[in-house]
Amino acid sequence: MAAAGALAAPGQLNLTESPYWGSRSVDCFEKLEQIGEGTYGQVYMAREIKTGEIVALKKIRMDNEREGFPITAIREIKILKKLHHENVIKLKEIVTSQGPEKDDLGKPDDNKYKGGIYMVFEYMDHDLTGLADRPGIRFTVPQIKCYMRQLLTGLHYCHINQVLHRDIKGSNLLIDNEGNLKLADFGLARSFSNEHQSNLTNRVITLWYRPPELLLGSTKYGPAVDMWSVGCIFAELLHGKPIFPGKDEPEQLNKIFELCGAPDEVNWPGVSKIPWYNNFKPTRPMKRRLREVFRHFDRHALELLERMLALDPAQRISAKDALDAEYFWTDPPPCDPKSLPKYESSHEFQTKKKRQQQRQHEENAKRQKLQHPQPHSRLPPIQQSGARPQMRTGPNQSMHGSQPPVTGPGHYGRPRGPPVGPGRAPPYPSGGMPGGAPRGGGSGYGVGAPNYPQGGPYGGSGAGRGSNMMGGNRNQQYGWQQ
Repeated sequence: MAAAGALAAPGQLNLTESPYWGSRSVDCFEKLEQIGEGTYGQVYMAREIKTGEIVALKKIRMDNEREGFPITAIREIKILKKLHHENVIKLKEIVTSQGPEKDDLGKPDDNKYKGGIYMVFEYMDHDLTGLADRPGIRFTVPQIKCYMRQLLTGLHYCHINQVLHRDIKGSNLLIDNEGNLKLADFGLARSFSNEHQSNLTNRVITLWYRPPELLLGSTKYGPAVDMWSVGCIFAELLHGKPIFPGKDEPEQLNKIFELCGAPDEVNWPGVSKIPWYNNFKPTRPMKRRLREVFRHFDRHALELLERMLALDPAQRISAKDALDAEYFWTDPPPCDPKSLPKYESSHEFQTKKKRQQQRQHEENAKRQKLQHPQPHSRLPPIQQSGARPQMRTGPNQSMHGSQPPVTGPGHYGRPRGPPVGPGRAPPYPSGGMPGGAPRGGGSGYGVGAPNYPQGGPYGGSGAGRGSNMMGGNRNQQYGWQQ
């Protein structure tokens, strides 16, 4: 089974250098279409001219860097060069451009740095968010099991090789038309050590998928932070919409407490010592209501979700143990990835753009109608008194049938701000931390900020999923979010 494939030994990491990295020009590729955009660059679908291979090009933005090459890009490249797994996005090479480049309209780019640096990734047709946002899509149980098992397999590989992803969300999970799912956008990833826990920034992970220990100010944490995000995605796939759509950090904590109960020394030993616990502990008793709210879920799914969304990170299930959960071994079984339906390419950045174009088209049509009213004849009496206009389903209708569309800035919130260094930041003011609101679009290749806005699988940004405090969008799946 796929679970067995996850047990890769740390010694299998690829630590060899690729001698040609950085030696080729971006002119070896023809840009076909932009699929992501965010604070840290753009992502393009491109074709290698010599071989015809389709790839994703992620341009690293240099114009807002005062001290040379972005540290986040260095970290991402370093981590991706050593991770080789079927469920982790593959960084193929680095290419450069010499001299001033031209933008998509053929005009010279005003980047003061003469030339650019691109990360070349394997191309993936979709990100999970973009796929889920397609009209009429509702994932089946075998499909959800298939995607979840691949997500957990890739994450287990990262964790046994001591890498925290720190931005697991739908737009950072890329899917190809063979049904393969890969973790992408390692712009916030960090290596960690089980022996020596150093202080890490708590301003990571898009707001809607951020665990309570980070929201309460903890700076010592491990793989459990990623597992909380996985639990949020799992519930979202089963429920049809995000389960913790907070507007800022205080509201995010409140939504978590309302569903998972208020933390105390009984259910979370040591919680009272976390920096901002006293600032945000509930003033009234709040019971855990997870089983009640999601009582319509399958019993085994609910048991697994309970362990993923444990308040105490020490009690949260690991990726390895989650792969052995009864949920994956009971009927119906996970489907074969190759049996999944094939769809037209759908990255969050693209689906958001299509929605915006549709809205613009409807607004223009409305405006034209008001400016040039059409004469209308009187309706027959029976129609005047009894007929009611039918509601037409618009482009923003939720793909989940009865579920209303998500309102607000989009799944991933607005782009996150500059990374905060290790250490404690002050508790959030009444409006939350800067950049706490949901951000705009992004992509799984990592172009956008780490919030919950909509973006594309290679790293752009998207709107509506909460904010990632580090800046970025949903389209950051390939690591454009830094």
